[in-house]
Amino acid sequence: MRFAVFLATVTFALSLPSMAQFRTIAEAYEVRLSDLRLPQSESGTVAYKTCDACAYESKLVSSDVQWILGGRSLPFDEFRYNLAAVTDRENTPAMVLLHLESDRVTIVSVYPVTKSYD
Repeated sequence: MRFAVFLATVTFALSLPSMAQFRTIAEAYEVRLSDLRLPQSESGTVAYKTCDACAYESKLVSSDVQWILGGRSLPFDEFRYNLAAVTDRENTPAMVLLHLESDRVTIVSVYPVTKSYD
């Protein structure tokens, strides 16, 4: 019994340094599509607000930002064009992924409920 307790203690003690190395590198925000403002071109800023009472936050987009619509990665112009067809912007969720170290948006993803994009 003493050996089992000793072994468990040593295992736990050895796992502590590895637990300390975990760190958050990105944060994802789910917003309504109506609360998302896209840049006018591939570079620029994305503005979003996370709640009705919150102010808009503006973040630069990274040079390799991914524009995802309905699970498909699209070029920016195609993403904006197809996004214009979404009519229920209040109930359509959008996800903005922010890389914390660079403070830039790396992914903007929208999953419309009913429309198929081909």
